[in-house]
Amino acid sequence: MKIACICTSDIPSTKANAIQVMKVMDGLLALNHDVRLWVPGYRVQEQESLKQLYGVQYLPRLSWMPSNPKYKRYDYIALTFLQMLFWKPQILYTWTLQSAILGMLFRIPVVLELHDRPTGKIGKRAFQRFIKQKGKKRLLLITQALRDALENEEKVSLAEDWVQIAPNAIDMRQYENVPTPAQARKTLKLTEQFTAVFTGHFYVGRGIELLFGLAQSLPEAHFLWVGGTEDMVAAWQQRLDVAGVKNVTLTGFVPQAELPLYQAAGDVLLMPYGLQIAGSSGGNSAEICSPMKMFDYLATGRPIVSSELPVLHEVLSTENTIFCPSKDIQAWADAISQLMDNPQIYQAMGEHARKTALHYTWLKRAQFALEGFEQA
Repeated sequence: MKIACICTSDIPSTKANAIQVMKVMDGLLALNHDVRLWVPGYRVQEQESLKQLYGVQYLPRLSWMPSNPKYKRYDYIALTFLQMLFWKPQILYTWTLQSAILGMLFRIPVVLELHDRPTGKIGKRAFQRFIKQKGKKRLLLITQALRDALENEEKVSLAEDWVQIAPNAIDMRQYENVPTPAQARKTLKLTEQFTAVFTGHFYVGRGIELLFGLAQSLPEAHFLWVGGTEDMVAAWQQRLDVAGVKNVTLTGFVPQAELPLYQAAGDVLLMPYGLQIAGSSGGNSAEICSPMKMFDYLATGRPIVSSELPVLHEVLSTENTIFCPSKDIQAWADAISQLMDNPQIYQAMGEHARKTALHYTWLKRAQFALEGFEQA
């Protein structure tokens, strides 16, 4: 099928929303669909480099559309939609409510992904309009918690068959031959000792303060922090140096294609989320999130130590994860020590994590998203 995709994420970008978009594209293309993606900004000539950046096998046809900031991307949505109409797609796949509504008005089958609640008067009205609009459509929500929040806050019923829960996912091709922790550490020239790995951004609510406290509490372990902007990495390196903390390695940003090796270097993988999680554009996603790194961690086949957030139990369980209060450093230290001292528990949790990951692939997610649209 010809699938037109419209997003407001900047490509290229290292932000989570951009990574998620490109992973979705990879899944759709793996099903042999003809996929074209419209993104804001200006054309990037060396598109092949995007495969390394996002760790994908396939790239869609990319169309960049400049946008004037004063119009808050409404000019972008209008112009991309016009271009899309001339392309004559069979399906519109989008992350923007306005594009979804336009698609419905022009009787194009629509798949709309939402990762958060609609904001502002316009966003809320657009959401209500989409819910009521007749036609072939699917609403993909990343968690049951998000569906519950939307029903409670927007006073709507989302128990329809066109509303589906579609968590984020993993590309198992990247994790086919995961090395042992010792092998990965040797390749990366890291210290050979029990290692706890964190991958991700350093935004507020991602638990960097807790990681700092853990490194101080467990000098016998090595901590690998993968990610962060240059200024954040520099600031934290300085703070570690001043405090005399020597058992932390900061790598800075690592392309998605290389990330599995760094995650494999861990004996345990950490998700120290706070009760307030800020994204690249602000807001709080702690109640409704579906972190992509959660699926990376599962695919790596290592035990996870995670903050106790109810939404994470939609995917994780006590068979692959030790849950701890988000601010209780001692509980986190005890959990890591338990894994250090009990290889059998460590092995069993890692094996269960790997099996769990097999249920959440971008390919299966793409099939699920398009199910029933072949006859559209």
